[in-house]
Amino acid sequence: MVNLIQLREYMKKQVEADREKKSVQVTGATVEEALNQASIELGLPVRKLEYEVLERGNRGILGFGKKEWILIAYEAVGKEKVPEFSEDVELDLGFGSGIEEQDKDRNGEAFVRLFPEGAYLKVTPPSGSGKPVNERTVIEKLRERGVHDFDNSLVRKVIKQAEGEYIKIGEFIYNPVSDPVMAVDIKDFEMQAYLVVKPPGPGGTDLSRDAIIAFLKSNNVVHGIKEDVVQSLEDHPVYNQPVLVAEGTKPVNGNDAKIIYNFETDRSRVRLKEKDGRVDFKELNLLQNVVEGQVLAKKIPAEEGQDGRTVTGRVLPAKPGRDVEIGVGKNVRLSEDGMTLTATCNGQVMLAAGKVNVEPIYVVQGDVNMKVGNITHLGTVIVKGNVEDGFKVKASGNIEIMGTVGKTELDAEGDIVVHQGITGKSEGKVIAGKSVWAKFIENASVEAGENVVVSDGIINSRVDANKSIICHSQGRRAKIVGGHLRAAEEIIAETFGSTAGAETVLEVGYDPKSKARLAELEQQKAALDKELDEVNLNIQTLAKLKKEKKELPEEKKKYIKELVKRRSEIDSTIEEIVEEMSQIQSYLASLKYKGKISASKRVFPGVKIYIKDANLNVRNEFKAVSFINEGNIVKVTKYEEPAEDYFRRK
Repeated sequence: MVNLIQLREYMKKQVEADREKKSVQVTGATVEEALNQASIELGLPVRKLEYEVLERGNRGILGFGKKEWILIAYEAVGKEKVPEFSEDVELDLGFGSGIEEQDKDRNGEAFVRLFPEGAYLKVTPPSGSGKPVNERTVIEKLRERGVHDFDNSLVRKVIKQAEGEYIKIGEFIYNPVSDPVMAVDIKDFEMQAYLVVKPPGPGGTDLSRDAIIAFLKSNNVVHGIKEDVVQSLEDHPVYNQPVLVAEGTKPVNGNDAKIIYNFETDRSRVRLKEKDGRVDFKELNLLQNVVEGQVLAKKIPAEEGQDGRTVTGRVLPAKPGRDVEIGVGKNVRLSEDGMTLTATCNGQVMLAAGKVNVEPIYVVQGDVNMKVGNITHLGTVIVKGNVEDGFKVKASGNIEIMGTVGKTELDAEGDIVVHQGITGKSEGKVIAGKSVWAKFIENASVEAGENVVVSDGIINSRVDANKSIICHSQGRRAKIVGGHLRAAEEIIAETFGSTAGAETVLEVGYDPKSKARLAELEQQKAALDKELDEVNLNIQTLAKLKKEKKELPEEKKKYIKELVKRRSEIDSTIEEIVEEMSQIQSYLASLKYKGKISASKRVFPGVKIYIKDANLNVRNEFKAVSFINEGNIVKVTKYEEPAEDYFRRK
């Protein structure tokens, strides 16, 4: 009875025996040739063979010292399947670039050339399915050329090796008088040279490449010699016909200097943007904004050109390119070498009368509408008309609107001035890095980094100011009715609320933006806390399931990994939120704002007043009063006239 150990030993011997049967020692002039031979003997494609080099080959010099490659090739075992490859893919054999793409089918050729030193033979190998040169063909060619004294064994060796090099194989009776005669004809204003060769007579030699070139140069043909044509004439001579052997080089004139502008120079071109797959006709992109230091234009210098040359070597001078200067306008700077133009301020770039200008102020002569489109400008924007509903104006400087503003968006890093007022229709939004100045604000959202100053009134609007909100005029219309207003320092108006008891919320004594951010962070944290509870519950459920069944399905394992990863992400985000909340709370606690709300005429019931942590719901009408926080209680005091500076635009 055969046991397991004996069976294993038997199988091991069988594998070794099979491998020995599937290996072969092969030789070849190249690795590729040897592998092709191994492929034939083993009956396997080359891609399924592995090999070891026993002896490296050498091509030798002029056929001498040549040494063939010796390989042991065998079938590849235990490797991944090698993908099929096409003619475009090379197989890397570890030597050079691997097997090259084979040439088309071509028979080998034999060339007999007679030189003063003797008779020479060159044999080229076949390619593809071409036939090699046979000895009989070579002997016939030698006889035709009158070569009878040659070394037969050497001829056979040259035929076998077929290295494509001329090898001396014998002698002939040389007659210099019968050598071929060459003549050169220079035409086309010395731009072409033609060679005419008369064939050699009995005992005459053949032309060599070096002899042809030497003849051309001795006849003043020194430039543009076609080396490939001359080389071809050595192997395949052409007799009694002109052959173009040299061509002159035409001069190439230099390119003119040119200016590369980094902005659209044709302002009439409208470039529309798509939004949600639809063309937004409000985004006309007529403005091209640049920032200080931005490169606006670069000059590519004129080129000298390349001189030409006739076949006789005469120089044909090229014309240099014409120079051009960059047009320098306002608020730009040209580099010392005159090659680069940069902006010296933020603004709108344009090309006018050949000069590049940067305009820090952009003026719209009429309304902002479909004709003008949305405006984004790195400078100040002045609109002589109105801003129609649905359009946006953004500026890094100030925005000044001579007319009215509707359901629009205004966003400026500086001041925003609206001479005829803001009617937001519950959707309009105005954001200023500094102050907002308007005749009135109605049903709009307004944010200011400093003050909001209104002459007629603020109605049903949400207004935030990092300093003060001022609604004051010489008439009787400076009212704040409805809405929610927040200011860090003070809110001043003639009248708060109305006889109808419209709810009007007024808050002072803290930074409204920071408090809004704190509220936003609190909401985010609450949502993340809820999600974290759900994630932990799911992880506990899966952990319990694993404990019961000892093994989870693959999809459950994958899911628990996702849950653990998400828990880590939530913990990290909550940590960041808590840190930011702590910073904001510390900042708000450090503020020294006292906070004051003042009405020069009346305060109606329905007004809600918040000063820091104290609040007051107004139930009775007050006249000419100021509200302050004293002992964490809202106290009513006598009205104090605000400083006149509040009403001056700085």
